[in-house]
Amino acid sequence: MSATKHRTGRNRAASRPSRPSRPFTLWREVLTAYAAPALTAGAAGVVTGQQDLAVAACTSIAGTSAVVAFLVGTWLRHGGQPRRWTITAPRGVLTAALVITAVGTAALLGWFAGQWIPTHTAVPAAPWLERLRMDLPVSAALATTIVTLRWRSTTAASPA
Repeated sequence: MSATKHRTGRNRAASRPSRPSRPFTLWREVLTAYAAPALTAGAAGVVTGQQDLAVAACTSIAGTSAVVAFLVGTWLRHGGQPRRWTITAPRGVLTAALVITAVGTAALLGWFAGQWIPTHTAVPAAPWLERLRMDLPVSAALATTIVTLRWRSTTAASPA
């Protein structure tokens, strides 16, 4: 094999200098966590004619995503000094642990809103309260996964 052929067959990506990833900026993550599900679920609601989905897209779905992104991002940053185990734990383990915690919390909150509030307060049972049982855990899972993986990609972590 000639030397010329060998040089031209190299992987071009390997020869380029790597670009550092954008720094983790909490307000951008929260804005994205709100906008992405609001646009996608809102569009799905409009296209399928589900008015309740279109409304929930901008309220319970996107709102939950933004709140969870803020809480998880703030917890991960830990005042600029991340907890040691969040950097050294394998990426999948860290993500799974935070997703399980966020989904469990959101599911309890969704149950509380959908079941407990109408039976113990003057707020009547409504379809939007029932939606919270599904909207909150799904939104929390997606937001937690994305924010955790995004944060982890910006830290000096061990490969995992």
